[in-house]
Amino acid sequence: MLRGLDIRDMLIIDRLELDFQPGLNVLTGETGAGKSILLDSLGFVLGWRGRADLVREGAEQGEVTAIFELPEGHPAHRVLEEAGLPVGDELLLRRINSRDGRKTAWINDRRASGQVLRSLSETLVELHGQHDDRGLLNPRGHRAILDEFAGVSGLKAELREAWRARSGAEKKLDAARAALAAAAKEEEYLRHSVEELDKLDPQPGEEADLDSRRRLMQGAERLREDVSRAHQALGNEGAEGPMCDAMRWLEKASEALEGHLDAPIAALSRALAELDEAADGVVRCLEALDFDPLELEATEERLFAIRALARKHDVAPDALAELASDLRGRLEAIDGGAGEIARLEAALREADEVYAGLAARLSETRRAAAARLDSAVEAELAPLKMERARFVTEVSPAEPGPEGRDEVSFTVATNPGAPSGPLAKIASGGELSRFLLALKVCLAGDDSQVTMIFDEIDRGVGGATADAVGRRLARLAEGGQVLVVTHSPQVAARASHHWQVAKRVEGEATLSTVLALSPEARVDELARMISGDAITEEARAAARKLIDAG
Repeated sequence: MLRGLDIRDMLIIDRLELDFQPGLNVLTGETGAGKSILLDSLGFVLGWRGRADLVREGAEQGEVTAIFELPEGHPAHRVLEEAGLPVGDELLLRRINSRDGRKTAWINDRRASGQVLRSLSETLVELHGQHDDRGLLNPRGHRAILDEFAGVSGLKAELREAWRARSGAEKKLDAARAALAAAAKEEEYLRHSVEELDKLDPQPGEEADLDSRRRLMQGAERLREDVSRAHQALGNEGAEGPMCDAMRWLEKASEALEGHLDAPIAALSRALAELDEAADGVVRCLEALDFDPLELEATEERLFAIRALARKHDVAPDALAELASDLRGRLEAIDGGAGEIARLEAALREADEVYAGLAARLSETRRAAAARLDSAVEAELAPLKMERARFVTEVSPAEPGPEGRDEVSFTVATNPGAPSGPLAKIASGGELSRFLLALKVCLAGDDSQVTMIFDEIDRGVGGATADAVGRRLARLAEGGQVLVVTHSPQVAARASHHWQVAKRVEGEATLSTVLALSPEARVDELARMISGDAITEEARAAARKLIDAG
């Protein structure tokens, strides 16, 4: 609910503070007094796109502040949370328009964009009038209006979830078909590659092991020649033979030399033992260096085969096993693709059936609600002197989507037998106002959280019709807040709170003022609206009668 509006230096308003109340708030005044400026200023602080020249002549900038009361669960809370702005039971909007056209906005004392203001405004205010293209005259919103009247929020939530499930199933099927088609193009390549890789069966780290073994065997051939020469040098034909001869000779001579050769014989014995140990080690080494030449050939053949396959697929040798697994998976996808696609097609059919069932229920509910709405609107049109007019809510097929398979439009025919058409094109100014009011009265329900503004919606009507308009506006204001700009005394008489917009001249400047009217002043304002500039006692009596009738 709009609680306060503070306007500074906007057009012909220098400073104005208004405290609005629940119920029906009426603004009246002579033409040109500034009533439309109040709406322009409110639209400015709400981020609406409007006239650019709003700053008062001689001022550097214009400023508008609006204060809204937000009950618990108000839709504005969600907008504030998504924008990262403070949330509370009061909303403070402030916007400045500088002389050079720059606009700056604050929401709860935080800088904010015009887009956030406009998103908030959709939860705070509804503007209705003869040029209302934001509300009931906009065909794009008719389906949502009918759905609100029908009370199908739960069913629509189910339908949106079913649409998401159906869309997800369709995307999975499309992706599977595309993957299968792409894989099928390379099936021959995949089968040959997998067969080749499986036959070789390379393992991670195998290439390095083979290379190391190959180098060892290649080196062993050269080393064995040197070790064999050493073995010969140590053997009977080498060092061992002469040393054994020397041992025999010394042992034979030692008998005659009475111990002089004992030490050399002992040393030579030790040397022979060491020599024998060395020769034994050399023999073991030769055995270790002994290999089958065919093994080297087989090792080289496998090593070169792994490296060639790695070059062919442009991967590292150690990645061949992973490549084989990947190619095998793609091949399995082709082999099992038909079955997977059949499963996904069945899932899509099931999702389609769920969606179609919910969409059909919603369509049926919408058509039933459309009939009830048409009857309710036509019942409201009779007191508004439009009993011959017809209001028809058309529900027609549309492309399936998250909101169902229906297109909704409000059409009217102002006279029996006349062709029906869109509200804005068929009805005249006064007729359009009454259609809008009748429709809004029928749709009223959860709008207590929204401030409704009617800008001269009673134009072109008077007498009993204007009285019927006033009664319906008062009914709309019950439990909520309605602001009405009017020239009709019958409408103004229904007000819970009445403001008079007037002009005053200070020097060479014309300024606008707004006064909250006391009961006595209100009688005079209604009398002025009845009789014109000259307020007579008869006009005052008529004004009191209108007020008492309310």
